[in-house]
Amino acid sequence: MIPDPLPTLSRVFGFPAFRGVQEDVVARVLAGERTLGVMPTGAGKSLCYQLPSVMLEGTCVVVSPLIALMHDQLRAAEAVGIRAATLTSADQNRAESIARFRAGELDLLYIAPERASTGHFRELLASAPLSLFAIDEAHCVSEWGHDFRPDYRLLAPLMDAFPDVPRLALTATADAHTRSDILQQLGIPQDGLIVSGFDRPNIRYAISPKANTTKQIADVIAATPGPGIVYAQTRAATEKLAEALGRSGRPTRAYHAGLDPHIRQKNQADFVASEDMVICATVAFGMGIDKPDVRFVAHAGLPKSIEAYYQETGRAGRDGDPAVAHLFWGAEDFARARQRIGEVEPDRQAGERTRLAALGALVETAGCRRRILLKHFGEDRHEDCGNCDNCLGSPDAVDATETARKFLSAVFRTGQLFGVGYVEQVLLGQSTERSVDRGHESLSVWGIVDGEEAALVKPVARALLLRDALRTNAHGGLEFGPAARPILKEDARVMLVLPPKRARGGRKRDAGVAANPADNPLFEALRTCRRDLAKEAGVPPYVIFHDSVLREMAAQRPDSRAALMHLSGIGARKLEAYGDAFLQVIRDAG
Repeated sequence: MIPDPLPTLSRVFGFPAFRGVQEDVVARVLAGERTLGVMPTGAGKSLCYQLPSVMLEGTCVVVSPLIALMHDQLRAAEAVGIRAATLTSADQNRAESIARFRAGELDLLYIAPERASTGHFRELLASAPLSLFAIDEAHCVSEWGHDFRPDYRLLAPLMDAFPDVPRLALTATADAHTRSDILQQLGIPQDGLIVSGFDRPNIRYAISPKANTTKQIADVIAATPGPGIVYAQTRAATEKLAEALGRSGRPTRAYHAGLDPHIRQKNQADFVASEDMVICATVAFGMGIDKPDVRFVAHAGLPKSIEAYYQETGRAGRDGDPAVAHLFWGAEDFARARQRIGEVEPDRQAGERTRLAALGALVETAGCRRRILLKHFGEDRHEDCGNCDNCLGSPDAVDATETARKFLSAVFRTGQLFGVGYVEQVLLGQSTERSVDRGHESLSVWGIVDGEEAALVKPVARALLLRDALRTNAHGGLEFGPAARPILKEDARVMLVLPPKRARGGRKRDAGVAANPADNPLFEALRTCRRDLAKEAGVPPYVIFHDSVLREMAAQRPDSRAALMHLSGIGARKLEAYGDAFLQVIRDAG
C-alpha cells in the first residue's frame, strides 16, 4: 500500500496541498515506477524527489549538471530538515559524505553525471540501500535538447545495474521529439510520461527590436525592482553591459567563463544572496542558480532557440510572483545565426533552420507571444494571455510589401555591395560623395521613398534580413537570400509589426512586477529580520522564507507558533529555527 504523502508534505515543507502534477509524479515514485516529469520552472520539480526521499528507506541519488545548482539545492534541503550531501570536486568533506551514505544517514546525495558514470561510484552505490534515482535537467540526455551532455548517456547503464530502484527524470524544457528521446535513453516507458502545462502565467513576455540596447535594458532595470539577469552573447558584452548598467546605482556584476574563478564565484554568490542585484552573464549562467526571486530576465540578443529562450526566461519568477522577460533582437542576430547553421553537420542544418524560423515567428508576431511559445511545445491555447507586450499594447500590423520590393530593388541596382545605411540613403535620395562617384543618383530607385513611408525603411530592412530575403556578405554588404524572389514577384507579403508609441514622461515601475507592500512597514521589518537571519546562517534570504510568506505574515499577523504553522511554506524545521524571531518582529510592530 502506497503511504499518504500529504502529512509529510505539510510537516516537512509546510504546504497543505500539492501543485499541478506534483501529486501524480510523487505517487508513481512511491509506487516504484519509472517516470519522466516535464514541468515548467517554478512548478516544484525538486519536491518530486525530495518528498519521497524522506518517506522511503535508503538514499535518493540526484544527478545534477552543475556544482552551483547542487549546492543551492543542498542548502534548501537542509533548511527543511532533509539529510543531504553532495559529492563534487569542490567539496572538502567528501570522506564524511561517503561515510554518511554508507551508514544510511542520508536522504539525498547529489552528484554530477561525469562522476556518476564512473565504475568507482557504481561500487559505492552497491554499498548502501538506494530509494530512488532522480535525473535533474533530463533534457541534457538528448542530442535534440539544447544542452546535450554526453555523460548523461551513461546514466542508463548505471541505473540498469540496480533494476529494482525506481528512476525519475525531470526537465522544464523538452518538445515532443526531445521527450521521446529522453524516455528511450533513460529506459522509461511511454506511460511514465507526465507533462504539466508549459505556461508560466506570472511572467510577462516582451520583445523589442534593438535601438540603443544598453538604454533599453537600463529602462527595464529602472522599472523593475528586485534581482535580475541580463543575458549577453559574448564575454566582452557582459563586462561592457555590467559597467554601463552599474552607473545607474543598482549593484551590478558580470559573469562568464573567462573571469578569474574566484571573482566568478564571488559574483555568483553575491547575486544569489542579494535582493536587488543585476548580473550580466553569458547563457551558461542560470542553470546552476536555484534563486526563486529573480524579478526580470533581459536578453541583449537572440537566444539559440525557443527551447533556450523558454528555459532562460524561466529563471524569472520561480517563486510565483510576477516577473518580466524582455528580449531585444536585431537583424544581425539572425544573420549570425544563419552563418552558424552553415557550420554545423549537414544532417542537423534543417532542424536548426526550423528552430530559427520559430524564433523569427515569435519576434515578428503581432499576436499573443505566449500562444506562439506554448504552441511550440505542443500546447494549443485559444485565448490571448493578457500578459505580454502585444496583448497589453495592441501593436499595429502594416503591409510593407511595396516598401520591401523597393528596398530589394535598390540592393540589386546598386550591385549587392552596400550595407543597410547606404541603401537607405539611395531610397531617400540623400546625396553623398559615394552616390555621386558611383552614379547611383541616376538610378530609377533614387529617392523613390519619401513622406511617411520613410519611417518603414529601417524596419523593412530588419524584416528582410530576419526572413532570409537579404543576407550580409563578408564585407557587410547586402545580397539576396532565398526569400527575396517571392517578395519581388509579389508571391509573398511583408507584414510589419509596429509597436505602440510610448507616452512621454518619466519611467514607470512595471505593473507586472510584484510590488512590495510599502504601505505596510511590517513587511519591511520582516524582510530585515530575514536578511539578518540569512547572514547569520550563511544562506541566501530566500532559503529562510520567500517574499510571499512574509507578505502573508504581514497581512495575517500570527501571534503564536501554531498560527505560523498555518501559513503555506512554513514546515516544522523552519518553525523551530526561525519562528520565534519573526513572531517577535510582529509583536514589536504592535
